[in-house]
Amino acid sequence: MTSLRTEAYRSQTARWPQAGRHILAQYDATTVVVYQAYAPEIGRFAAEHGRFGGPFSYERMSWIKPNFLWMMYRSDWGTKRDQEITLAVRLRRDAFDLILAEAVHSAHLPEVYGSEAAWKARLAHAQVRLQWDPDHAPGGAKLERRAIQLGLRGDFLRRYGHPWIIAIEDISGFVEEQRAHRLAGRLDELTTPAEEVYPLADAAVAARLGVASWP
Repeated sequence: MTSLRTEAYRSQTARWPQAGRHILAQYDATTVVVYQAYAPEIGRFAAEHGRFGGPFSYERMSWIKPNFLWMMYRSDWGTKRDQEITLAVRLRRDAFDLILAEAVHSAHLPEVYGSEAAWKARLAHAQVRLQWDPDHAPGGAKLERRAIQLGLRGDFLRRYGHPWIIAIEDISGFVEEQRAHRLAGRLDELTTPAEEVYPLADAAVAARLGVASWP
C-alpha cells in the first residue's frame, strides 16, 4: 500500500504522450513527487526521519526522477544492489520549479549554450544537472518518449535534503507488489502512481530545457 494516488497503468499510458520530451509527475497545487532508490541504511533513515541524513552523503551528486516507471527501469524494480529501497519524496512545488530553472544539460546544446566552452563553464558551476533519456515500458522496452532526471549537488542538494521536503514515504512494498504483476506479464493488473504531464509556468524555462508542448 501507498499514500500516493494510483491508477491502472493501461489507462494512464493510453493518455500519456507517446513521443517527445515530457515531465511526467504526480503533483498538486503546492507539491510534486520525485523518486529515488537507495540502499536500506540510507532509504530507511530518510523515511523514518523525513529528511536525508545519517549515511547519506551531501558531497556527491544525487539524482531525482519525477517519473515512477523511469525510476523502476533504473533500479530494475528495486532489485539492483544498493537500490532496494524506493522512496517517494514529496517536495514543495516552488522548489521543484526552482530546480528546473537552474538545470544545465549534461550534453552540449549549441542552440541553448552557444559555444562548447560556454556550456562547460556553466556545467562546472551548475548545482543542478539535467538529462533526457529514453523512457521505458514496464517490461523494459525503450519508448520514443523521453524522461527527465535531475542531479543535485552543493546548496541545492542540502536544501533538497531537508527544508524543501514535505514528506518521504518508503514505497518498497508497493514496488514489490507491482513487480510481481510485471514479471508475470499481468499488465492489465499493474498499478502505478497517477501521473500527468507537468506544466512549467515559465515558458522560457520550458524552451531552454527542451520540454515538448502538450497537449
